[in-house]
Amino acid sequence: MLRTVAIANYRSLRDVVLPLTGLDVVTGANGTGKSSLYRALRLLADCARGDVIASLAREGGMPSVTWAGPERLSREMRAGEQAVQGVRRTGPVNVRMGFAGDDFGYLIDLGLPRPINKTEPSFFDLDPEIKREAIWSGPVLRPVAMLADRRNEMARVRASGGDWDHVAQGLRPFESMLSEIVDPVRAPELLTVRELVRGWRFYDHFRTDADAPARQPRLGTRTMVLADDGADLAAALQTIREIGAADALDAAVAEAFPGSRLSIEQVGGRLDVSFHQHGLLRPLTGAELSDGTLRFLLWAAALLTPRPPALMVLNEPETSLHPDLLPALAGLIVKAHEATQVVVVTHSRPLIEQMGAAAARIELIKDLGDTQVAGQGRFDRPSWNWGTR
Repeated sequence: MLRTVAIANYRSLRDVVLPLTGLDVVTGANGTGKSSLYRALRLLADCARGDVIASLAREGGMPSVTWAGPERLSREMRAGEQAVQGVRRTGPVNVRMGFAGDDFGYLIDLGLPRPINKTEPSFFDLDPEIKREAIWSGPVLRPVAMLADRRNEMARVRASGGDWDHVAQGLRPFESMLSEIVDPVRAPELLTVRELVRGWRFYDHFRTDADAPARQPRLGTRTMVLADDGADLAAALQTIREIGAADALDAAVAEAFPGSRLSIEQVGGRLDVSFHQHGLLRPLTGAELSDGTLRFLLWAAALLTPRPPALMVLNEPETSLHPDLLPALAGLIVKAHEATQVVVVTHSRPLIEQMGAAAARIELIKDLGDTQVAGQGRFDRPSWNWGTR
Protein backbone atom coordinates (compact mmCIF):
# COMPACT_ATOMS: atom_id res chain seq x y z
CA MET A 1 0.00 0.00 0.00
CA LEU A 2 1.16 3.53 -0.75
CA ARG A 3 1.94 5.50 2.39
CA THR A 4 3.25 8.75 0.93
CA VAL A 5 2.91 10.74 -2.30
CA ALA A 6 5.25 13.68 -2.97
CA ILE A 7 4.96 16.29 -5.73
CA ALA A 8 7.22 19.30 -6.28
CA ASN A 9 7.03 22.19 -8.76
CA TYR A 10 4.10 20.77 -10.74
CA ARG A 11 1.57 23.52 -11.40
CA SER A 12 0.42 24.80 -7.98
CA LEU A 13 1.98 21.83 -6.15
CA ARG A 14 5.20 23.61 -5.27
CA ASP A 15 6.09 21.24 -2.42
CA VAL A 16 3.37 18.81 -1.32
CA VAL A 17 3.85 15.58 0.64
CA LEU A 18 0.65 13.66 1.39
CA PRO A 19 0.14 10.83 3.87
CA LEU A 20 -2.11 8.03 2.61
CA THR A 21 -4.03 5.54 4.73
CA GLY A 22 -5.86 3.24 2.32
CA LEU A 23 -9.07 5.16 1.67
CA ASP A 24 -8.29 8.84 1.31
CA VAL A 25 -10.50 11.73 0.24
CA VAL A 26 -8.75 14.76 -1.25
CA THR A 27 -10.99 17.79 -1.03
CA GLY A 28 -10.80 21.57 -1.10
CA ALA A 29 -12.28 24.59 -2.82
CA ASN A 30 -12.08 25.05 -6.59
CA GLY A 31 -8.59 25.98 -7.71
CA THR A 32 -6.75 24.58 -4.69
CA GLY A 33 -4.89 21.92 -6.66
CA LYS A 34 -7.12 18.83 -6.55
CA SER A 35 -7.03 18.32 -10.32
CA SER A 36 -3.28 18.92 -10.37
CA LEU A 37 -2.82 16.19 -7.79
CA TYR A 38 -4.94 13.82 -9.87
CA ARG A 39 -2.88 14.62 -12.97
CA ALA A 40 0.37 14.16 -11.07
CA LEU A 41 -0.67 10.67 -9.98
CA ARG A 42 -1.51 9.84 -13.59
CA LEU A 43 1.91 11.10 -14.65
CA LEU A 44 3.53 8.75 -12.14
CA ALA A 45 1.62 5.89 -13.72
CA ASP A 46 2.75 7.07 -17.15
CA CYS A 47 6.35 6.53 -16.06
CA ALA A 48 5.79 2.78 -15.98
CA ARG A 49 4.06 2.90 -19.36
CA GLY A 50 6.84 4.89 -21.02
CA ASP A 51 4.54 7.85 -21.65
CA VAL A 52 5.46 10.45 -19.04
CA ILE A 53 7.34 12.76 -21.41
CA ALA A 54 4.61 12.64 -24.05
CA SER A 55 1.99 13.34 -21.38
CA LEU A 56 3.87 16.39 -20.14
CA ALA A 57 4.42 17.57 -23.71
CA ARG A 58 0.67 17.38 -24.33
CA GLU A 59 0.24 19.78 -21.41
CA GLY A 60 2.55 22.28 -23.12
CA GLY A 61 5.94 21.09 -21.96
CA MET A 62 7.92 22.24 -18.96
CA PRO A 63 7.06 25.96 -19.30
CA SER A 64 3.36 25.15 -18.88
CA VAL A 65 3.49 22.67 -16.02
CA THR A 66 6.17 24.03 -13.71
CA TRP A 67 5.42 26.13 -10.64
CA ALA A 68 4.88 29.72 -11.82
CA GLY A 69 5.67 31.47 -8.54
CA PRO A 70 8.98 32.41 -6.93
CA GLU A 71 11.40 29.65 -6.05
CA ARG A 72 10.87 30.38 -2.38
CA LEU A 73 8.02 32.07 -0.55
CA SER A 74 9.41 33.95 2.43
CA ARG A 75 7.63 34.44 5.73
CA GLU A 76 7.29 38.13 4.87
CA MET A 77 5.62 37.32 1.54
CA ARG A 78 3.12 34.98 3.22
CA ALA A 79 2.38 37.60 5.88
CA GLY A 80 1.81 40.29 3.25
CA GLU A 81 4.73 42.35 4.51
CA GLN A 82 6.67 41.95 1.26
CA ALA A 83 5.50 41.82 -2.33
CA VAL A 84 5.68 38.46 -4.04
CA GLN A 85 8.64 38.73 -6.35
CA GLY A 86 11.15 36.55 -8.07
CA VAL A 87 14.78 36.31 -7.13
CA ARG A 88 17.70 34.70 -8.90
CA ARG A 89 16.99 30.97 -9.15
CA THR A 90 19.49 28.86 -7.27
CA GLY A 91 18.09 25.42 -8.05
CA PRO A 92 17.29 23.70 -11.34
CA VAL A 93 13.96 24.11 -13.10
CA ASN A 94 12.34 20.76 -12.51
CA VAL A 95 9.21 18.74 -11.80
CA ARG A 96 9.56 15.96 -9.25
CA MET A 97 7.11 13.21 -8.36
CA GLY A 98 7.38 10.17 -6.16
CA PHE A 99 5.71 7.72 -3.82
CA ALA A 100 6.68 5.39 -1.01
CA GLY A 101 4.83 2.28 0.08
CA ASP A 102 5.13 -0.70 2.36
CA ASP A 103 7.78 -2.30 0.16
CA PHE A 104 9.26 0.17 -2.31
CA GLY A 105 9.59 3.86 -3.03
CA TYR A 106 10.11 5.56 -6.38
CA LEU A 107 10.89 9.09 -7.56
CA ILE A 108 11.47 10.79 -10.89
CA ASP A 109 13.12 14.18 -11.47
CA LEU A 110 12.32 15.91 -14.77
CA GLY A 111 14.22 18.94 -16.01
CA LEU A 112 14.84 21.14 -19.00
CA PRO A 113 16.66 19.67 -22.00
CA ARG A 114 20.30 20.41 -22.53
CA PRO A 115 20.89 22.36 -25.77
CA ILE A 116 22.85 20.24 -28.24
CA ASN A 117 23.26 22.76 -31.03
CA LYS A 118 22.73 26.41 -30.12
CA THR A 119 22.79 27.53 -33.76
CA GLU A 120 20.06 25.07 -34.79
CA PRO A 121 17.66 24.60 -31.86
CA SER A 122 15.67 21.38 -31.71
CA PHE A 123 11.97 21.28 -32.48
CA PHE A 124 11.60 19.34 -29.20
CA ASP A 125 12.96 21.91 -26.77
CA LEU A 126 9.69 21.84 -24.79
CA ASP A 127 10.11 18.13 -24.04
CA PRO A 128 11.41 17.62 -20.51
CA GLU A 129 14.26 15.22 -19.85
CA ILE A 130 14.55 12.61 -17.14
CA LYS A 131 17.44 13.69 -14.96
CA ARG A 132 17.09 11.14 -12.20
CA GLU A 133 15.06 8.13 -11.10
CA ALA A 134 15.44 6.05 -7.97
CA ILE A 135 13.90 3.00 -6.34
CA TRP A 136 14.48 2.16 -2.69
CA SER A 137 13.15 -0.07 0.05
CA GLY A 138 11.32 1.40 3.02
CA PRO A 139 9.47 4.66 3.51
CA VAL A 140 12.29 7.16 2.90
CA LEU A 141 15.10 7.38 0.35
CA ARG A 142 18.40 6.62 2.08
CA PRO A 143 21.74 5.60 0.52
CA VAL A 144 21.73 2.21 2.27
CA ALA A 145 18.17 1.52 1.11
CA MET A 146 18.78 2.37 -2.55
CA LEU A 147 17.96 -0.47 -4.96
CA ALA A 148 18.12 1.25 -8.35
CA ASP A 149 19.52 4.61 -9.38
CA ARG A 150 19.32 6.34 -12.74
CA ARG A 151 21.23 9.57 -13.41
CA ASN A 152 20.76 11.01 -16.87
CA GLU A 153 21.60 8.23 -19.37
CA MET A 154 23.07 5.69 -16.93
CA ALA A 155 21.25 3.28 -14.61
CA ARG A 156 22.56 0.90 -11.99
CA VAL A 157 21.03 -1.59 -9.57
CA ARG A 158 22.16 -3.00 -6.26
CA ALA A 159 23.70 -6.45 -6.70
CA SER A 160 23.25 -9.27 -4.19
CA GLY A 161 26.58 -8.53 -2.52
CA GLY A 162 25.74 -4.87 -2.04
CA ASP A 163 27.85 -3.55 -4.92
CA TRP A 164 26.40 -1.59 -7.82
CA ASP A 165 25.76 -3.29 -11.15
CA HIS A 166 25.43 -1.02 -14.19
CA VAL A 167 22.51 -2.38 -16.19
CA ALA A 168 22.06 0.38 -18.77
CA GLN A 169 24.10 3.04 -20.50
CA GLY A 170 22.84 5.42 -23.12
CA LEU A 171 19.25 5.61 -21.86
CA ARG A 172 17.53 8.27 -23.89
CA PRO A 173 16.39 11.28 -21.84
CA PHE A 174 12.74 10.74 -22.70
CA GLU A 175 12.63 7.08 -21.63
CA SER A 176 11.98 5.95 -18.06
CA MET A 177 14.09 3.12 -16.68
CA LEU A 178 10.82 1.53 -15.56
CA SER A 179 9.74 0.98 -19.14
CA GLU A 180 13.14 0.42 -20.75
CA ILE A 181 15.03 -1.97 -18.44
CA VAL A 182 13.67 -5.51 -18.50
CA ASP A 183 16.01 -7.83 -16.64
CA PRO A 184 14.32 -10.10 -14.06
CA VAL A 185 17.67 -11.50 -12.91
CA ARG A 186 19.75 -8.35 -12.44
CA ALA A 187 16.93 -5.86 -11.84
CA PRO A 188 13.90 -7.63 -10.31
CA GLU A 189 12.88 -4.56 -8.28
CA LEU A 190 12.45 -2.54 -11.49
CA LEU A 191 10.01 -5.09 -12.83
CA THR A 192 8.14 -5.27 -9.54
CA VAL A 193 7.65 -1.49 -9.33
CA ARG A 194 6.78 -1.25 -13.02
CA GLU A 195 4.03 -3.85 -12.80
CA LEU A 196 2.74 -2.32 -9.57
CA VAL A 197 2.39 1.14 -11.09
CA ARG A 198 1.07 -0.11 -14.41
CA GLY A 199 -1.80 -1.71 -12.52
CA TRP A 200 -3.04 1.59 -11.05
CA ARG A 201 -6.44 2.64 -12.39
CA PHE A 202 -7.82 6.11 -12.98
CA TYR A 203 -11.43 7.02 -13.67
CA ASP A 204 -12.45 10.55 -14.54
CA HIS A 205 -15.73 12.00 -15.87
CA PHE A 206 -17.33 9.19 -17.85
CA ARG A 207 -19.11 10.37 -20.97
CA THR A 208 -22.91 10.06 -20.89
CA ASP A 209 -23.94 12.00 -24.02
CA ALA A 210 -26.03 10.36 -26.75
CA ASP A 211 -22.92 9.07 -28.52
CA ALA A 212 -21.14 7.91 -25.38
CA PRO A 213 -19.36 4.55 -25.82
CA ALA A 214 -21.20 3.14 -22.78
CA ARG A 215 -24.57 3.55 -24.53
CA GLN A 216 -23.66 1.40 -27.52
CA PRO A 217 -24.22 -2.40 -27.62
CA ARG A 218 -20.89 -4.19 -27.95
CA LEU A 219 -19.63 -7.66 -28.67
CA GLY A 220 -19.25 -9.25 -25.26
CA THR A 221 -16.13 -10.88 -23.82
CA ARG A 222 -15.27 -11.41 -20.17
CA THR A 223 -14.27 -8.01 -18.88
CA MET A 224 -12.44 -7.98 -15.55
CA VAL A 225 -11.57 -4.28 -15.76
CA LEU A 226 -13.88 -1.53 -17.03
CA ALA A 227 -12.32 0.52 -19.83
CA ASP A 228 -11.46 4.16 -19.16
CA ASP A 229 -14.28 5.31 -21.44
CA GLY A 230 -16.80 2.73 -20.21
CA ALA A 231 -17.26 1.24 -23.69
CA ASP A 232 -17.46 -2.30 -22.29
CA LEU A 233 -19.97 -1.47 -19.55
CA ALA A 234 -22.44 -4.28 -20.28
CA ALA A 235 -19.68 -6.89 -20.47
CA ALA A 236 -18.10 -5.61 -17.25
CA LEU A 237 -21.44 -5.76 -15.41
CA GLN A 238 -22.15 -9.27 -16.67
CA THR A 239 -18.67 -10.38 -15.63
CA ILE A 240 -19.36 -9.07 -12.13
CA ARG A 241 -22.64 -10.95 -12.12
CA GLU A 242 -21.06 -14.26 -13.22
CA ILE A 243 -17.74 -14.33 -11.37
CA GLY A 244 -17.72 -11.30 -9.08
CA ALA A 245 -19.77 -9.53 -6.43
CA ALA A 246 -23.23 -10.05 -7.94
CA ASP A 247 -25.01 -9.52 -4.61
CA ALA A 248 -23.17 -6.23 -4.05
CA LEU A 249 -24.13 -5.06 -7.54
CA ASP A 250 -27.80 -5.87 -7.00
CA ALA A 251 -27.76 -4.23 -3.58
CA ALA A 252 -26.17 -1.04 -4.95
CA VAL A 253 -28.75 -0.78 -7.75
CA ALA A 254 -31.60 -1.40 -5.29
CA GLU A 255 -30.28 1.26 -2.91
CA ALA A 256 -29.73 3.84 -5.63
CA PHE A 257 -32.95 3.13 -7.54
CA PRO A 258 -35.57 1.58 -5.23
CA GLY A 259 -37.80 -0.91 -7.02
CA SER A 260 -35.41 -1.25 -9.97
CA ARG A 261 -33.20 -4.10 -11.10
CA LEU A 262 -30.45 -4.56 -13.65
CA SER A 263 -29.86 -7.29 -16.21
CA ILE A 264 -27.77 -7.71 -19.33
CA GLU A 265 -29.30 -8.75 -22.64
CA GLN A 266 -27.47 -10.56 -25.45
CA VAL A 267 -28.57 -10.20 -29.06
CA GLY A 268 -26.37 -11.63 -31.79
CA GLY A 269 -23.38 -11.70 -29.47
CA ARG A 270 -23.75 -8.02 -28.59
CA LEU A 271 -24.40 -7.07 -24.99
CA ASP A 272 -26.53 -4.19 -23.78
CA VAL A 273 -27.77 -2.94 -20.45
CA SER A 274 -31.38 -3.75 -19.56
CA PHE A 275 -32.71 -1.58 -16.73
CA HIS A 276 -36.05 -2.58 -15.21
CA GLN A 277 -38.00 0.14 -13.40
CA HIS A 278 -41.25 -0.15 -11.48
CA GLY A 279 -44.20 1.05 -13.55
CA LEU A 280 -42.60 0.56 -16.98
CA LEU A 281 -43.83 -2.15 -19.32
CA ARG A 282 -40.39 -2.84 -20.73
CA PRO A 283 -36.80 -2.36 -19.58
CA LEU A 284 -34.68 0.58 -20.72
CA THR A 285 -31.64 -0.02 -22.91
CA GLY A 286 -28.30 1.69 -22.49
CA ALA A 287 -29.25 4.29 -25.10
CA GLU A 288 -32.35 5.25 -23.10
CA LEU A 289 -30.86 5.61 -19.63
CA SER A 290 -30.65 9.02 -18.02
CA ASP A 291 -27.19 10.49 -17.65
CA GLY A 292 -27.21 10.00 -13.89
CA THR A 293 -28.36 6.37 -14.08
CA LEU A 294 -25.75 5.51 -16.68
CA ARG A 295 -23.00 7.25 -14.74
CA PHE A 296 -23.90 5.38 -11.55
CA LEU A 297 -23.78 2.03 -13.38
CA LEU A 298 -20.36 2.97 -14.75
CA TRP A 299 -19.06 3.65 -11.25
CA ALA A 300 -20.56 0.38 -10.03
CA ALA A 301 -18.77 -1.53 -12.79
CA ALA A 302 -15.46 0.21 -12.01
CA LEU A 303 -15.62 -0.22 -8.24
CA LEU A 304 -16.89 -3.81 -8.13
CA THR A 305 -14.19 -5.09 -10.48
CA PRO A 306 -13.36 -8.78 -10.00
CA ARG A 307 -9.68 -7.88 -10.44
CA PRO A 308 -8.94 -5.10 -7.94
CA PRO A 309 -5.78 -3.05 -8.58
CA ALA A 310 -3.20 -1.94 -6.06
CA LEU A 311 -4.51 1.62 -6.37
CA MET A 312 -7.67 3.17 -7.79
CA VAL A 313 -7.98 6.96 -8.16
CA LEU A 314 -11.40 8.53 -8.75
CA ASN A 315 -11.74 12.12 -9.89
CA GLU A 316 -14.99 13.82 -8.83
CA PRO A 317 -17.20 10.70 -9.04
CA GLU A 318 -20.19 12.72 -7.85
CA THR A 319 -20.39 14.68 -11.12
CA SER A 320 -23.91 14.61 -12.65
CA LEU A 321 -25.27 12.40 -9.87
CA HIS A 322 -28.39 13.35 -7.92
CA PRO A 323 -27.72 13.73 -4.17
CA ASP A 324 -29.98 10.72 -3.54
CA LEU A 325 -27.41 8.51 -5.30
CA LEU A 326 -24.46 9.57 -3.16
CA PRO A 327 -25.12 7.14 -0.26
CA ALA A 328 -25.06 4.20 -2.68
CA LEU A 329 -21.92 5.55 -4.39
CA ALA A 330 -20.21 6.01 -1.03
CA GLY A 331 -21.09 2.43 -0.16
CA LEU A 332 -19.49 1.19 -3.37
CA ILE A 333 -16.31 3.16 -2.65
CA VAL A 334 -16.05 1.85 0.91
CA LYS A 335 -16.61 -1.71 -0.32
CA ALA A 336 -13.92 -1.30 -3.00
CA HIS A 337 -11.55 -0.27 -0.22
CA GLU A 338 -11.83 -3.76 1.23
CA ALA A 339 -9.78 -5.06 -1.71
CA THR A 340 -7.82 -2.07 -3.01
CA GLN A 341 -6.37 1.26 -2.00
CA VAL A 342 -8.64 4.11 -3.09
CA VAL A 343 -8.01 7.84 -3.47
CA VAL A 344 -11.09 9.98 -4.13
CA VAL A 345 -10.72 13.56 -5.38
CA THR A 346 -13.94 15.42 -4.66
CA HIS A 347 -15.47 18.63 -3.40
CA SER A 348 -18.79 17.00 -2.48
CA ARG A 349 -19.31 17.27 1.27
CA PRO A 350 -22.36 14.94 1.20
CA LEU A 351 -20.26 12.20 -0.45
CA ILE A 352 -17.50 12.67 2.11
CA GLU A 353 -19.99 12.52 4.97
CA GLN A 354 -21.53 9.32 3.59
CA MET A 355 -18.12 7.61 3.61
CA GLY A 356 -17.85 8.50 7.29
CA ALA A 357 -14.94 7.38 9.43
CA ALA A 358 -13.80 4.85 6.82
CA ALA A 359 -12.11 7.62 4.82
CA ALA A 360 -9.23 9.86 5.86
CA ARG A 361 -9.76 13.44 4.75
CA ILE A 362 -7.02 15.54 3.14
CA GLU A 363 -8.05 19.14 2.55
CA LEU A 364 -6.04 21.27 0.14
CA ILE A 365 -5.81 25.04 0.51
CA LYS A 366 -3.88 27.74 -1.33
CA ASP A 367 -1.57 30.38 0.04
CA LEU A 368 -0.21 32.84 -2.56
CA GLY A 369 -0.92 30.30 -5.29
CA ASP A 370 0.92 27.56 -3.39
CA THR A 371 -1.09 24.40 -2.67
CA GLN A 372 -0.78 23.22 0.92
CA VAL A 373 -2.38 20.59 3.12
CA ALA A 374 -4.70 22.22 5.65
CA GLY A 375 -3.56 21.70 9.23
CA GLN A 376 -0.29 20.03 8.22
CA GLY A 377 2.44 21.41 10.43
CA ARG A 378 6.15 20.84 10.14
CA PHE A 379 6.01 17.73 12.29
CA ASP A 380 2.82 16.38 10.66
CA ARG A 381 4.37 16.17 7.21
CA PRO A 382 5.58 12.67 6.27
CA SER A 383 9.33 12.23 5.94
CA TRP A 384 10.53 12.59 2.38
CA ASN A 385 13.94 12.95 0.72
CA TRP A 386 14.38 13.90 -2.94
CA GLY A 387 18.11 13.20 -2.91
CA THR A 388 20.34 14.99 -5.40
CA ARG A 389 20.95 14.81 -9.12
